[in-house]
Amino acid sequence: MNRRRFLKGSILSAATLPLAGCADRLSRTDWAVNLLGYAERLSEVVQRAIAGDALAREYTEADISPVFRPNGSTDPSDPDYRALAANGFRDYRLRVGGAVEHPMTLSLEDIRGLPDRTQITRHDCVEGWSVIGKWRGARLGALLDRIGPRPNARYVVFHCADRLYGEDNYYESIAIADAYHPQTLLAYELNDESLPIANGAPVRLRCERQLGYKMAKYIMRIELVESLEGIQGGRGGFWEDRGYQWYAGI
Repeated sequence: MNRRRFLKGSILSAATLPLAGCADRLSRTDWAVNLLGYAERLSEVVQRAIAGDALAREYTEADISPVFRPNGSTDPSDPDYRALAANGFRDYRLRVGGAVEHPMTLSLEDIRGLPDRTQITRHDCVEGWSVIGKWRGARLGALLDRIGPRPNARYVVFHCADRLYGEDNYYESIAIADAYHPQTLLAYELNDESLPIANGAPVRLRCERQLGYKMAKYIMRIELVESLEGIQGGRGGFWEDRGYQWYAGI
């Protein structure tokens, strides 16, 4: 691990040397933005090369946090979502489409019927806090196998029921490769109970090798796309449109 960290740090440090000593001036130029974007893409390449398909660390029952602190929205006000919640999500339907051979609409029971996985992992928030929880959910890769991504599908986009600050609905996206990672789940249980509303009921994403803002809650629709351009701000997620990195690997 020390060698991997050294290699990663060396590559990233070399990539950012041109920025040293002139950040104020560079921040006002378009080419600086492009350079920073290049550094972000380099970071993704390096992290993928180092981590490969490795699993995020998994913990024991004794490590589970007493309270799993929710991130982001905790109680969406969308009328359609409120109606679903009032009915115990019996009428919930997840639409899956885009660049796929077999678009589907799944009930919560359909999702529970997909090949599943249970894992105890740590949620790391960009704000600096973390909690450990036990998740059970459908493996996203198993769902993708059923819908058949077309050759041009590069990203999986999650459209959600919640709004932050009265703005656009939350959305997030991950690469197809991350969607097929064995720990990437459409989670419907937390700590052996149905997923609470505060934590994203009825279904949320778990993408364990990335930061918490990537793990979309209140998922209503999944779309496979070739490009992220034209989807809201075009940077692949609610927070990414506001300056966060798209690949939030840890």
